[in-house]
Amino acid sequence: MKKDLKAQEDPNKEKQRLLYYKALHDIANQIHAAKDIDEILISLKDSILSLFDADRITIYVVDGKTKEIFSRFKVGNIPKEIRVPINNNSIAGYTANTAHITNIANAYDQHQLAMINKDISFDRSWDTNYDYVTKQILSVPIFFKKYVIGVLQLINKKNGGRFILEDQNSAVEMAKILGIAFYNQNKLSKRRAKQTKFNYLIRNHIITEKELQKVTEIARTKSSTIESIIINKMKAKKEEVGRSLADYYNCQYVPFDPNYPIPQDLLSKLKPVYLRSNLWVPLAREDGTVKVLVDDPQQLDKIDSIKSLIPAEHYELAIGLKEDIIQFLDYFYGTPAEHEEGSIDELLGKLEAPDTDGPEDSADLLTENDNTIVQLVNKIIKDAYTKNCSDIHIEPYPGKAGAEIRFRIDGNCQLYQNIPYNYKKAIVSRVKIMADLDITERRKPQDGKISLKKFSPLDIELRVATIPTAGREEDVVLRLLSTGKTMPLDEIGMNKRDHDLFLTMLQKAYGIILVVGPTGSGKTTTLHAALGYLNRPETKIWTAEDPVEITQRGLRQVQVSPRIGFDFAAAMRAFLRADPDVIMVGEIRDHETASIGVEASLTGHLVLTTLHTNSAPETIIRLLDIGMDPFNFSDALIGILAQRLVRTLCNDCKEPYHPSRQEYDGLVRSHAGDFDALGSPYRDDLTLYRACGCDQCNNTGHKGRTSIIELLEATDEVKSLIQSKATVEVLRDQGIRDGMTTLMQDGIRKVFLGLTDIQHVRKVCLR
Repeated sequence: MKKDLKAQEDPNKEKQRLLYYKALHDIANQIHAAKDIDEILISLKDSILSLFDADRITIYVVDGKTKEIFSRFKVGNIPKEIRVPINNNSIAGYTANTAHITNIANAYDQHQLAMINKDISFDRSWDTNYDYVTKQILSVPIFFKKYVIGVLQLINKKNGGRFILEDQNSAVEMAKILGIAFYNQNKLSKRRAKQTKFNYLIRNHIITEKELQKVTEIARTKSSTIESIIINKMKAKKEEVGRSLADYYNCQYVPFDPNYPIPQDLLSKLKPVYLRSNLWVPLAREDGTVKVLVDDPQQLDKIDSIKSLIPAEHYELAIGLKEDIIQFLDYFYGTPAEHEEGSIDELLGKLEAPDTDGPEDSADLLTENDNTIVQLVNKIIKDAYTKNCSDIHIEPYPGKAGAEIRFRIDGNCQLYQNIPYNYKKAIVSRVKIMADLDITERRKPQDGKISLKKFSPLDIELRVATIPTAGREEDVVLRLLSTGKTMPLDEIGMNKRDHDLFLTMLQKAYGIILVVGPTGSGKTTTLHAALGYLNRPETKIWTAEDPVEITQRGLRQVQVSPRIGFDFAAAMRAFLRADPDVIMVGEIRDHETASIGVEASLTGHLVLTTLHTNSAPETIIRLLDIGMDPFNFSDALIGILAQRLVRTLCNDCKEPYHPSRQEYDGLVRSHAGDFDALGSPYRDDLTLYRACGCDQCNNTGHKGRTSIIELLEATDEVKSLIQSKATVEVLRDQGIRDGMTTLMQDGIRKVFLGLTDIQHVRKVCLR
């Protein structure tokens, strides 16, 4: 009878074993097919748990850089991370530290934990937060070969008993599979790691990754090349840096050689100033192939320029450091290329000394076509571009007082140069000629545009405005238009809530999004960052701008011209007949433009536009005041982003200090919101930063600007308030309840991040 029962049990056990190994095999395949470690930690966790008679499972991975183990899990749709130090203070940390299997019957029993190791304790905070009771824990090290690369932790047997040897063996089998998978994923991620120009240096232990990050930061703040800082500061050999560049670009590195034959036939039609500013130089022509030394062989527009200027059957590109290229230019042309233009003082010195006793009209003796005047105006524009200037102000004074030239840098005007009165009219006239304006008309304002490429190697566009001033003089303001790369949304300066919400808004199929603020607050930059996010081959985007300041490939950009009746409203009407998905309008100036924008958004188009208002809630009132229908407008509205630009503290000289209690309380009052959300209570080690001043920031203490953001979401409650024509205060209060951070609150957040100071935040924020 007993033999019969045993014969019945064995097949059942064998069947269960086969089912277990089949399930183990299926899960192993899923683990090895995972695209990354996150998929194993998050998506496959439940599949792995199904093999064990356990309530919960946690899989940790070793982070060798921080000496921690980490795991990832989801709360709703939000991925979260837990990190545990590799030491004996926790159960998982002890397993990773000692490589011992740990099987605990009661995690709350401190005596039992002390029997394993005197330092182990169990953190009950997770249990408290999620109303859970952890009892049994089986913690198994995950090995690859002899190294611990993770920890598998099972929590609470479903039947309430202790984990037995069979559970332990099953966990060890799963840990082996995970060990192989983690090792393969690490190998794959290293292979996928982004290649940089300096991988050779890191691979050969000439510099470390941390040193490269530090050098990159220094290069950004000092406006220097990374290569020169690696050579000068890190004491790396120039040949090693060149080898690294050659490795990356897969071409020959050519250092400067004073015995190199001068290729006169290739140099004869090229200007050294142009070659110096674009950093390339021809080296030789042989058998129909031209060899050219460049600083970046992958810069396609530079390669196109080379091919247009030096026709040849074939081209061989070699890589050179900036210093190498400049040395070749100096050697080939016999003089430093920069001497061709000279400094501003040298150019002024070339002009004849002003005749202070002569008549006032003697200024007209020097013409706008004088070669030195031409060089002087080019030099002013080039220096403005080099200093990241946004506007150049040429300000002549009446009589013999001369003229001042000021640059607006980071929002503030700085004196650049004083020009003797004899030359002021010639300089103004030269600018007007470059902008195709009437030099004989001095009584009326004029505006135009300069493409500097016609007059200099630099490819810069400038908007020009002339204004008659006292004493029969003319002021000129030149705005340097941003023709560079579009700034990514990640670099605009939004907090996480605003960034994620703004991306969600941009993913809407239709509706209207407004970006608001005064002139010069970065609205165009933000709009183009948004368009850069939306710019895909499957999306048709039309923009109407005045002027077109930033260009992007993929956008169809239109310059409006109100003087001929082609205004924003006319452009939008034309766009609606041109099959758009997204429409960007430079500015809403009247009821007609606003109405067409709302109509377009309600008929299945995403509309982005700007308005000159002080805050997001005030924008709603302004649009209702110009006659917008509150019901149509509320249906169309997706959100309103208000922003300002605030000057940032200079990283080279900003000074840490401990604020007084009075200053801190003032910040709390100005914040006027949930100050605890900042996570910056008043304490002895609280540190803020203030301006100091150094050579890098012209002793101002500030360098660069960042944005402060206020993003109002058009929630159902906000739409209802729009329809009832609520006041600004009511709209603002509702926005704050919906999670909006005001401009002042975002500014104060950046004060605590050490980016700026409260004085500059208050300058740009009303409240």
